[in-house]
Amino acid sequence: MLDDGQLLGILQSLSPLSELLKFWLILVLMTSAVSTSRGVFPPAGFGVYETLGGGASGPLVQPEMEFDDNAETELYSVSWNQDYGCFSAGTSRGFRIYNCDPFKETFRRDLKSGGFKIVEMLFRCNILALVGSNANNQYPPNKVIIWDDHQSRCIGEFSFRSEVRAVKLRRDRVVVVLEHKIYVYNFMDLKLLHQIETLANPRGLCCLSHHLNTSVLACPGLRRGQVRVEHFGLNMTKLINAHDSKIACLTLTMDGLLLATASMRGTLIRIFNTMDGTRLQEVRRGTDKADIYSIALSPNVKWLAVSSDKGTVHIFSLRVRVVGEDSPTNSTAAKTPALFTQNSSNSLDPLISPSTGANPGSSFSFMKGVLPKYFSSEWSFAQFHLPERIPFISAFSSQNTIIIVGMDGR
Repeated sequence: MLDDGQLLGILQSLSPLSELLKFWLILVLMTSAVSTSRGVFPPAGFGVYETLGGGASGPLVQPEMEFDDNAETELYSVSWNQDYGCFSAGTSRGFRIYNCDPFKETFRRDLKSGGFKIVEMLFRCNILALVGSNANNQYPPNKVIIWDDHQSRCIGEFSFRSEVRAVKLRRDRVVVVLEHKIYVYNFMDLKLLHQIETLANPRGLCCLSHHLNTSVLACPGLRRGQVRVEHFGLNMTKLINAHDSKIACLTLTMDGLLLATASMRGTLIRIFNTMDGTRLQEVRRGTDKADIYSIALSPNVKWLAVSSDKGTVHIFSLRVRVVGEDSPTNSTAAKTPALFTQNSSNSLDPLISPSTGANPGSSFSFMKGVLPKYFSSEWSFAQFHLPERIPFISAFSSQNTIIIVGMDGR
């Protein structure tokens, strides 16, 4: 028996049907619907707000504009782009785009219809995924708008029966996260490719790899503490029992071969090999329960940053081996270590290297296996102290720096 998503895929493949008939049938289904424009091509370049190659014939949307700097603006969300060079801010009046280095606001769009609770960038191009707030009378929170800001028009639209929790973008995929389900669409024509059932996921936890030669998605599984990893390029699913309690936060490396997770308890952060599910390292944020706001892995996979409601960002040293860093004779590899790729035989090699000793541990760690696990934990070697109870989202920037953005606007 076909489910709703498969029925929609069949409907979209029936080209002889008129658009009006398709729309009527989708309304009858009363499930996740997709209204797309033809000829939607993700841009290949990285210029900010570049012009797309190829035309779009989707519904033209011309929101009413206003630029009243005296009105109070509430910050709804902050989201990094895929290379952490920019971030977007969803506000009660629209959205804003910021560059990280040098730090500056590069663009803003304010709407009379209301704000956006989700604003997702596609690298540095003009394509955005937008989800309206509850107060937005034009874009409801159960609808995803694929927006070309260069042309100021909607080039694709997804509607669902329940509220959208998150949207993730790659050059070839659009991923929409609901509380109990994840939909994966092809970016070229916005056709449904995959549906993934999850445990209740009100935070919209989901992450993607962003290398062109890997296609990896990680999300909560169907059991408490479980992470489901989809290697789409290998047609392989890996279930990792990461924690005893529910997953609170997760992130992937750019190639998708390493996964970092934290649970609702918030005391331990674990790093896994996504190919075989092996736990490679475990670090301890603290001993008391904490709400983890973000986990970030540095591009060179040497450091990990964790922010929480305790008002701290902890920095840990990773012991994960990267291809090229053990080859001193190869100067290029030493400067820019390459990460594993899915089609490489090295993907299943051990990913762990001897401890660098950068993370401090208990003086009783030599009694590992005798004393409780706490005494053999790896602790952070650096911390940044911030106001408590305010969500702060961290990311690694260039030149060994960390950017921390607060939901209080700092």
